[in-house]
Amino acid sequence: MPLTRDFKETVKRRAERDPEFRIGLLQDAIEALFNNDLDTGKVMLRAYVNATIGFNKLAADLGKEPKTLMQMLSSKGNPGTQSLFSIIGYLKQMEGVEFKLTVGKVDNAKVDVTT
Repeated sequence: MPLTRDFKETVKRRAERDPEFRIGLLQDAIEALFNNDLDTGKVMLRAYVNATIGFNKLAADLGKEPKTLMQMLSSKGNPGTQSLFSIIGYLKQMEGVEFKLTVGKVDNAKVDVTT
């Protein structure tokens, strides 16, 4: 029987050793949100948080409960705009990056990273 590794653990290990992968995960999550793929964007943000800072630290720094943030970033979550952008703002500051949004046709936004 082949050995398998938990998906969350695999993403976490890769994020720890590969900053480009880690930033790309955040970039792709934001791009999905701006392209009206909210479920994918939220789940990707959740994966990013799990792989990096963790929900306990994020919640403490944002003055929220960890469970509340986890629910917001679940596929069934419904975060308000202010909550969602406060999370994104915190994470981009943590990474030390800025994102540039280029909007083309509907649902075709592109997010580029600047450091």
